Amino acid sequence: MENTNFDVIILGGGPAGLTAGMYLARGKAKALIIDSSMIGGQTILTHEIANYPGIESTSGFMLANTMKKQAENFGCTIKSNAKVEELVLESNRKSIRIANGEIYTAKAIILATGGRSRMLGVKGEKQFKGMGISYCATCDGDFFTGKEIIVVGGGNSALEEAVSLTNYASKVTIVHQFDHFQAFQHAIDEVKANEKIDFIMESQINEFKGEAGLQAVEIEHIPTGKKETKEINGVFIFIGYEAQTEILHNTAVKLNDYKEILVDAAMQTNIEGIFAAGDSLAKRYRQITTAVSDGTIAALSALEYINKK
Repeated sequence: MENTNFDVIILGGGPAGLTAGMYLARGKAKALIIDSSMIGGQTILTHEIANYPGIESTSGFMLANTMKKQAENFGCTIKSNAKVEELVLESNRKSIRIANGEIYTAKAIILATGGRSRMLGVKGEKQFKGMGISYCATCDGDFFTGKEIIVVGGGNSALEEAVSLTNYASKVTIVHQFDHFQAFQHAIDEVKANEKIDFIMESQINEFKGEAGLQAVEIEHIPTGKKETKEINGVFIFIGYEAQTEILHNTAVKLNDYKEILVDAAMQTNIEGIFAAGDSLAKRYRQITTAVSDGTIAALSALEYINKK
């Protein structure tokens, strides 16, 4: 019979969760990572990572796979594609029940549930999601080889993914609601220097149109209210992420108005023995390096906590 008792259980197998798993296992704690999907989180959707310290360039999938191997080699148990259905947090022995009925217990839990791509929330978006609308350049870029596409957004992710999509698309048009980009200057310089990229600024998409698949979008110029319909083969949306904390909404874990987890400097939540890390936290910056930092702190804090028990 599978052993279901652990020192620490980590919910989420992205960079924060995997880092926590490494530190816990290396610290001789019996650790389990549970993820509802593939291990790697949002990292596996990133085409290229060029700003991770010590690594010149790699794909998100490769980086996540390396982290997974490290955690396993240190002795961390990893369970993927396991949907959590119930959490019991306010007791000395915390417990987690997954969809197949298995129950896992631990002295401490680290919440590293991450985030997901934010949707525009306009007419036709749900209808054409996966049928011309995508939130992942790595996943779907090659489906649009030789075609014209739109990228929505003006932050670092939008601009970086727009450049990566020029490897497939014949033309990329960035649609952004402001008159300037909210990105680092090097990302702005790179898109402006790319001959395959155009811009429609101070504008927003009001509606996605089509029959069997996406065929056109309605774009509104915000200052004037002027609307136009543009025929397009595909749209990639990069307007940020929202915390995946639905599993916590019926618990006593404190969240802010955006449903993000509140923690102190030790990554401790308001509940004793419950820590959190990564993109599900209430914080300003969300990068792989910040997730790794959170995971390290949460793991060391959890180790200190369980060793006092």
